[in-house]
Amino acid sequence: MEATIITIMALLFFAFVALGVYATVKVAKAAKRGVDRTLDQARRTVEDTTLRAKSFGQAGVPSELARLRLALRTSMRATQEALQAGAVEDASLKESLDLFHRLSAHGLELDGDLKRLEREPDRAWVAGQLPELAARTERITGSADALRRAARDRAVRFAEDDLSALSAQIDVEAGALRHWTEPEAAAPGAAPGAATHGGAPGPASGSEPSAITAPDPRRTAYPWEKSARPETTT
Repeated sequence: MEATIITIMALLFFAFVALGVYATVKVAKAAKRGVDRTLDQARRTVEDTTLRAKSFGQAGVPSELARLRLALRTSMRATQEALQAGAVEDASLKESLDLFHRLSAHGLELDGDLKRLEREPDRAWVAGQLPELAARTERITGSADALRRAARDRAVRFAEDDLSALSAQIDVEAGALRHWTEPEAAAPGAAPGAATHGGAPGPASGSEPSAITAPDPRRTAYPWEKSARPETTT
Protein backbone atom coordinates (compact mmCIF):
# COMPACT_ATOMS: atom_id res chain seq x y z
CA MET A 1 0.00 0.00 0.00
CA GLU A 2 2.79 2.41 0.91
CA ALA A 3 4.67 1.51 -2.28
CA THR A 4 1.58 2.36 -4.33
CA ILE A 5 1.21 5.73 -2.64
CA ILE A 6 4.88 6.52 -3.22
CA THR A 7 4.56 5.55 -6.88
CA ILE A 8 1.52 7.77 -7.36
CA MET A 9 3.24 10.70 -5.65
CA ALA A 10 6.31 10.22 -7.83
CA LEU A 11 4.18 10.17 -10.98
CA LEU A 12 2.38 13.33 -9.90
CA PHE A 13 5.71 15.00 -9.19
CA PHE A 14 7.10 14.16 -12.61
CA ALA A 15 3.83 15.26 -14.24
CA PHE A 16 4.03 18.65 -12.53
CA VAL A 17 7.68 18.98 -13.53
CA ALA A 18 6.88 18.13 -17.15
CA LEU A 19 3.98 20.58 -17.15
CA GLY A 20 6.22 23.28 -15.76
CA VAL A 21 8.87 22.64 -18.39
CA TYR A 22 6.25 22.71 -21.16
CA ALA A 23 4.80 25.99 -19.89
CA THR A 24 8.27 27.52 -19.63
CA VAL A 25 9.12 26.51 -23.20
CA LYS A 26 5.83 27.95 -24.49
CA VAL A 27 6.40 31.24 -22.69
CA ALA A 28 9.98 31.43 -23.97
CA LYS A 29 8.87 30.80 -27.55
CA ALA A 30 6.12 33.41 -27.29
CA ALA A 31 8.58 35.93 -25.87
CA LYS A 32 11.04 35.16 -28.67
CA ARG A 33 8.34 35.68 -31.30
CA GLY A 34 7.46 38.99 -29.69
CA VAL A 35 11.08 40.09 -29.70
CA ASP A 36 11.49 38.99 -33.33
CA ARG A 37 8.41 40.97 -34.38
CA THR A 38 9.69 44.03 -32.56
CA LEU A 39 13.11 43.73 -34.20
CA ASP A 40 11.56 43.21 -37.64
CA GLN A 41 9.36 46.26 -37.19
CA ALA A 42 12.32 48.35 -36.03
CA ARG A 43 14.43 47.18 -38.96
CA ARG A 44 11.68 48.00 -41.47
CA THR A 45 11.24 51.44 -39.93
CA VAL A 46 14.97 52.13 -40.18
CA GLU A 47 15.10 50.91 -43.79
CA ASP A 48 12.09 53.02 -44.79
CA THR A 49 13.60 56.09 -43.16
CA THR A 50 16.90 55.47 -44.94
CA LEU A 51 15.18 55.04 -48.30
CA ARG A 52 13.24 58.28 -47.85
CA ALA A 53 16.42 60.11 -47.00
CA LYS A 54 18.16 58.71 -50.09
CA SER A 55 15.24 59.46 -52.42
CA PHE A 56 15.08 63.11 -51.34
CA GLY A 57 18.64 63.83 -50.27
CA GLN A 58 20.52 62.36 -53.21
CA ALA A 59 20.33 62.64 -56.97
CA GLY A 60 20.80 60.34 -59.92
CA VAL A 61 20.90 56.56 -59.73
CA PRO A 62 20.95 56.17 -55.90
CA SER A 63 17.88 58.38 -55.57
CA GLU A 64 15.96 56.47 -58.26
CA LEU A 65 16.78 53.08 -56.75
CA ALA A 66 15.65 54.27 -53.32
CA ARG A 67 12.45 55.70 -54.80
CA LEU A 68 11.61 52.39 -56.52
CA ARG A 69 12.26 50.34 -53.38
CA LEU A 70 10.19 52.70 -51.25
CA ALA A 71 7.27 52.66 -53.70
CA LEU A 72 7.37 48.86 -53.84
CA ARG A 73 7.49 48.39 -50.07
CA THR A 74 4.77 50.96 -49.38
CA SER A 75 2.31 49.45 -51.89
CA MET A 76 2.91 45.85 -50.85
CA ARG A 77 2.63 46.59 -47.14
CA ALA A 78 -0.61 48.55 -47.54
CA THR A 79 -2.15 45.79 -49.66
CA GLN A 80 -1.14 43.06 -47.22
CA GLU A 81 -2.65 44.91 -44.28
CA ALA A 82 -5.90 45.62 -46.16
CA LEU A 83 -6.36 42.02 -47.34
CA GLN A 84 -5.53 40.48 -43.97
CA ALA A 85 -7.92 42.81 -42.17
CA GLY A 86 -10.69 42.20 -44.71
CA ALA A 87 -10.28 38.42 -44.70
CA VAL A 88 -11.27 38.33 -41.02
CA GLU A 89 -14.86 39.30 -41.94
CA ASP A 90 -14.96 38.28 -45.62
CA ALA A 91 -13.83 34.71 -46.32
CA SER A 92 -13.98 35.32 -50.08
CA LEU A 93 -10.78 37.38 -49.79
CA LYS A 94 -8.80 34.20 -49.14
CA GLU A 95 -8.24 33.75 -52.88
CA SER A 96 -7.09 37.36 -53.10
CA LEU A 97 -4.61 36.67 -50.30
CA ASP A 98 -3.29 33.64 -52.19
CA LEU A 99 -2.75 35.78 -55.28
CA PHE A 100 -1.04 38.41 -53.18
CA HIS A 101 1.35 35.82 -51.73
CA ARG A 102 2.34 34.86 -55.27
CA LEU A 103 2.79 38.52 -56.13
CA SER A 104 4.88 38.99 -52.99
CA ALA A 105 7.43 36.48 -54.30
CA HIS A 106 7.98 38.71 -57.36
CA GLY A 107 8.12 41.78 -55.15
CA LEU A 108 10.71 40.20 -52.87
CA GLU A 109 12.85 39.27 -55.88
CA LEU A 110 12.63 42.80 -57.26
CA ASP A 111 13.50 44.36 -53.89
CA GLY A 112 16.56 42.11 -53.72
CA ASP A 113 17.66 43.16 -57.20
CA LEU A 114 17.26 46.84 -56.34
CA LYS A 115 19.14 46.41 -53.09
CA ARG A 116 22.06 44.69 -54.83
CA LEU A 117 22.24 47.42 -57.46
CA GLU A 118 22.66 50.00 -54.70
CA ARG A 119 26.13 48.49 -54.11
CA GLU A 120 27.02 48.23 -57.81
CA PRO A 121 29.99 50.54 -58.53
CA ASP A 122 29.24 50.88 -62.26
CA ARG A 123 26.63 53.62 -62.07
CA ALA A 124 26.39 53.95 -65.85
CA TRP A 125 25.41 50.31 -66.22
CA VAL A 126 22.88 50.61 -63.40
CA ALA A 127 21.38 53.67 -65.07
CA GLY A 128 20.81 51.57 -68.17
CA GLN A 129 18.86 49.04 -66.06
CA LEU A 130 16.56 51.62 -64.51
CA PRO A 131 13.85 51.66 -67.22
CA GLU A 132 13.34 47.90 -66.95
CA LEU A 133 13.41 48.04 -63.16
CA ALA A 134 10.89 50.88 -63.13
CA ALA A 135 8.58 48.89 -65.43
CA ARG A 136 8.79 45.83 -63.15
CA THR A 137 8.06 47.98 -60.12
CA GLU A 138 5.06 49.56 -61.81
CA ARG A 139 3.63 46.18 -62.81
CA ILE A 140 3.93 44.76 -59.31
CA THR A 141 2.67 47.83 -57.49
CA GLY A 142 -0.15 48.22 -60.03
CA SER A 143 -1.33 44.67 -59.33
CA ALA A 144 -1.05 45.19 -55.58
CA ASP A 145 -2.97 48.47 -55.78
CA ALA A 146 -5.70 46.80 -57.85
CA LEU A 147 -6.17 44.07 -55.22
CA ARG A 148 -6.24 46.58 -52.39
CA ARG A 149 -8.73 48.90 -54.06
CA ALA A 150 -11.00 46.04 -55.07
CA ALA A 151 -11.03 44.76 -51.49
CA ARG A 152 -11.81 48.25 -50.20
CA ASP A 153 -14.60 48.76 -52.77
CA ARG A 154 -16.08 45.39 -51.80
CA ALA A 155 -16.08 46.31 -48.11
CA VAL A 156 -17.68 49.69 -48.84
CA ARG A 157 -20.36 48.08 -51.02
CA PHE A 158 -21.23 45.53 -48.33
CA ALA A 159 -21.40 48.31 -45.74
CA GLU A 160 -23.72 50.36 -47.98
CA ASP A 161 -25.98 47.35 -48.62
CA ASP A 162 -26.17 46.60 -44.91
CA LEU A 163 -26.92 50.24 -44.12
CA SER A 164 -29.66 50.36 -46.77
CA ALA A 165 -31.30 47.22 -45.40
CA LEU A 166 -31.04 48.56 -41.85
CA SER A 167 -32.54 51.91 -42.87
CA ALA A 168 -35.47 50.15 -44.55
CA GLN A 169 -36.12 48.07 -41.43
CA ILE A 170 -35.96 51.17 -39.24
CA ASP A 171 -38.44 52.99 -41.52
CA VAL A 172 -40.87 50.08 -41.23
CA GLU A 173 -40.48 49.98 -37.47
CA ALA A 174 -40.88 53.75 -37.17
CA GLY A 175 -44.09 53.57 -39.19
CA ALA A 176 -45.41 50.80 -36.97
CA LEU A 177 -44.60 52.82 -33.86
CA ARG A 178 -46.51 55.83 -35.22
CA HIS A 179 -49.62 53.78 -36.08
CA TRP A 180 -52.33 53.76 -33.44
CA THR A 181 -56.08 53.10 -33.56
CA GLU A 182 -58.29 56.17 -33.26
CA PRO A 183 -61.29 55.82 -30.86
CA GLU A 184 -64.35 54.76 -32.80
CA ALA A 185 -67.31 57.16 -33.02
CA ALA A 186 -70.68 56.16 -31.61
CA ALA A 187 -72.57 53.94 -34.02
CA PRO A 188 -75.66 55.48 -35.71
CA GLY A 189 -78.92 54.51 -34.04
CA ALA A 190 -77.36 53.86 -30.66
CA ALA A 191 -79.38 54.58 -27.56
CA PRO A 192 -79.08 58.22 -26.40
CA GLY A 193 -78.12 57.12 -22.94
CA ALA A 194 -75.11 55.25 -24.31
CA ALA A 195 -73.81 58.21 -26.38
CA THR A 196 -74.44 61.14 -23.98
CA HIS A 197 -73.34 61.61 -20.40
CA GLY A 198 -75.94 64.18 -19.22
CA GLY A 199 -79.21 62.35 -20.00
CA ALA A 200 -80.94 59.98 -17.63
CA PRO A 201 -80.36 56.34 -18.30
CA GLY A 202 -83.20 54.30 -19.70
CA PRO A 203 -84.96 51.55 -17.81
CA ALA A 204 -82.73 48.68 -16.96
CA SER A 205 -83.49 45.38 -18.58
CA GLY A 206 -81.55 42.57 -17.10
CA SER A 207 -77.75 43.22 -16.75
CA GLU A 208 -76.41 46.74 -17.33
CA PRO A 209 -74.37 47.43 -20.47
CA SER A 210 -70.61 47.18 -19.93
CA ALA A 211 -70.11 50.74 -21.23
CA ILE A 212 -71.90 52.22 -18.19
CA THR A 213 -70.87 49.66 -15.64
CA ALA A 214 -68.80 51.26 -12.89
CA PRO A 215 -65.16 50.09 -13.06
CA ASP A 216 -63.91 47.78 -10.40
CA PRO A 217 -61.46 49.82 -8.26
CA ARG A 218 -59.57 46.65 -7.44
CA ARG A 219 -58.84 45.92 -11.12
CA THR A 220 -55.26 46.45 -12.23
CA ALA A 221 -55.21 49.42 -14.62
CA TYR A 222 -51.76 48.87 -16.16
CA PRO A 223 -49.45 45.89 -16.36
CA TRP A 224 -46.73 47.64 -14.39
CA GLU A 225 -49.03 48.45 -11.45
CA LYS A 226 -49.40 46.15 -8.50
CA SER A 227 -52.81 44.67 -7.85
CA ALA A 228 -54.73 46.45 -5.09
CA ARG A 229 -55.32 44.45 -1.96
CA PRO A 230 -59.03 43.59 -1.41
CA GLU A 231 -60.65 45.54 1.43
CA THR A 232 -61.55 43.51 4.45
CA THR A 233 -65.07 43.75 5.79
CA THR A 234 -66.01 43.37 9.40
